[in-house]
Amino acid sequence: MEVHEKDVVIIGGGAAGLFCAIEAGKRGRTVVVLEHAERIGKKIAISGGGRCNFTNLNTTAENFISANPHFCKSALARYSPADFISLVEKHGIAYHEKKLGQLFCDDSSDRIIEMLLTESSLAGVEIRFRSDVLNVRNSGPSALGDDSYAKKDHFEVCTENETFISQSLVVATGGLSIPPLGATDFGYQLARQFGLTIEQPRAALVPFTLSHPRQRELSTLSGVSIDASVSCQGQQFRENILITHRGLSGPAILQISSYWMPGLPVTINLLPDHNALELLREQKNREMELANFLSQFLPRRFAQAWCALNFPSQPLKQYTPRQLLDIARKLNHWDIIPAGTEGYKKAEVTAGGIDTNELSSQTMEVKNVPGLYFIGEVVDVTGQLGGYNFQWAWASGFAAGQSV
Repeated sequence: MEVHEKDVVIIGGGAAGLFCAIEAGKRGRTVVVLEHAERIGKKIAISGGGRCNFTNLNTTAENFISANPHFCKSALARYSPADFISLVEKHGIAYHEKKLGQLFCDDSSDRIIEMLLTESSLAGVEIRFRSDVLNVRNSGPSALGDDSYAKKDHFEVCTENETFISQSLVVATGGLSIPPLGATDFGYQLARQFGLTIEQPRAALVPFTLSHPRQRELSTLSGVSIDASVSCQGQQFRENILITHRGLSGPAILQISSYWMPGLPVTINLLPDHNALELLREQKNREMELANFLSQFLPRRFAQAWCALNFPSQPLKQYTPRQLLDIARKLNHWDIIPAGTEGYKKAEVTAGGIDTNELSSQTMEVKNVPGLYFIGEVVDVTGQLGGYNFQWAWASGFAAGQSV
């Protein structure tokens, strides 16, 4: 069993872990990153449809979910989207704003991965692939000699063939999202080992499933996309929703899923630019059928199916004032109770995680375990859709990298 001494050991070679390693290496710290996969940045590679939505120009603390909504402010202020954009431009990576402040690579996500690897190399960071951590200990003074950390507490991190001894240990292992890419609960296990509290993890930015009867009702509409406003628990998002063979997806649904809890209704406004009652009253004397009228605002297939589900389509003039009121209410406030979500396999991120009360917002260090840090998705800070989670990875990694 080989034994190595490093200033910093980082478990996890994702966005947050690599960025922390780079910043620590720039400060002259000796750093090793232990990545259990055969390559780094698997989630970076698939993000943004393969083009990596690497930050959002409009990032504020309001774009994040946490039991303590103020926790993320310090790190976000210390490392902004403009800071990361400067790094991207330094490496000559072309990018564009798609919408709503979301920045994507013109080319491939691989450009961001290559940039992080280059910066890691320049900072003297070692990266060990296929390094599964078997156990971690927080030990007293080392016995490795005068030049080691003989007089300091330290961490011992053991893999199958090596033991690493370090002053600082950073956990950047991510959440439970997308197990096929290697996601595990290792970070939460380690937190429990050190007595830390965890906010219950849950799938976020994830499609909804519907009950079997509702699935059957909407089955013919799979693939239909609608511009709508979706709300739940006081949060509202205006983007497309997509009907799938299992339920509902699309940007607006993914956004609201992070705020939804089982049993709660999700309200969909199918005509977010219009007062449906006013529209209907203006046309109430016409012979046009309801489905044909709604097809002016909604995809025809959807308008016909929606009418079949809710109100038999007939000429507008045949509806009573009370019926028009009911139709309008359902158009602007269509309540659906999801059966559940598609779970971690389809979730872009994991909400919940290490309780932020356990950590310093300045450095991400565990308050009661000096030298231990948690960063990135494993922490109870979850961004909305649109590059915010990457910005949290860069910012939390930067904050820890200045301290380890």
